[in-house]
Amino acid sequence: MFYNYNLQKMFLLQIIIMANMNKLLIIFTFLLANKIEAKTFFAFPFSITQNFSEEQKIEKLINYIEKSEALFIRNGTEYPAKEAADHLRMKRKKAGNKVKTAKDFIDLIASKSSMSGEAYQMKFKNGAIINTRDMLNNELRKIDK
Repeated sequence: MFYNYNLQKMFLLQIIIMANMNKLLIIFTFLLANKIEAKTFFAFPFSITQNFSEEQKIEKLINYIEKSEALFIRNGTEYPAKEAADHLRMKRKKAGNKVKTAKDFIDLIASKSSMSGEAYQMKFKNGAIINTRDMLNNELRKIDK
C-alpha cells in the first residue's frame, strides 16, 4: 500500500514536470521560429516603464496621502487623510494653470498653508511627524523611476 502511494505521488510529480517542460518547449519553439533572443524576451516584462502625465502624477501623490493612515496637520489642526486629499484637490482646482508639474504641485499647493505659510505635516501612528513636502518629493522620485 505504502509503495503504491509513493509511486502515485512520483507519477503525479512527473506529469507536473512534463507539463511545465512542454510550456517551456513551446516558448522556446516560438522564440526560435520568430528569431527572438531569449534574453530580450525574458527581460521585456521587467524593463517596461510607465510614463505618467503630470496630472496623473499629481493624482497619484494625492492618492498616496489619501490612502496613508497618517493624520494631516494643517495650521496646527489634525485632519484625516481623506479630508487632506479633498483639501489638496480643492487647492489644485483653484490654482488652475499655475500648477504645470507634479513638482509645482508639491511646492505651491501641498507643502504649506497659503493662509498662514505654515508647513503641512503628516503624523503617523508611531508618532513620527514629517513635512508633506519631504514625503511627497520622496514619493514623486518613486513615481518617476
